[in-house]
Amino acid sequence: MIYKTREFASLSKKEYLSDNDLIDACKEMADGLFDADLGGNVYKKRIASQGKGKSSGYRTIIGANIGEKYFFLYVFAKKSKANINVREKLALKELAKELLGLTRDQINQLVADGELLIVSEDDE
Repeated sequence: MIYKTREFASLSKKEYLSDNDLIDACKEMADGLFDADLGGNVYKKRIASQGKGKSSGYRTIIGANIGEKYFFLYVFAKKSKANINVREKLALKELAKELLGLTRDQINQLVADGELLIVSEDDE
């Protein structure tokens, strides 16, 4: 399953990332294609911006058990930010650890509460 946090959803809407973009990124990750393993099941994955390549596109931070569960945690455009800082990295690792440790019922409750959103195809 693929999820995005409420904060990620808000940021990704501003950056014009679709759920299909996120699904494609997870498929690539399952094939071993990600930009950085930040440790603690946290990964950095580039996603192309509309009409441009990945190098000038977006950077996403994902907590994942690759092939099973993906949680999109954070997104930023390369043009607005070079990378996350050490404090952000630690906070995102802690969030990923917490989310990846949740039971199915706990995840369902977060979805019901609007804290997590399910990523689905053809969201546009």
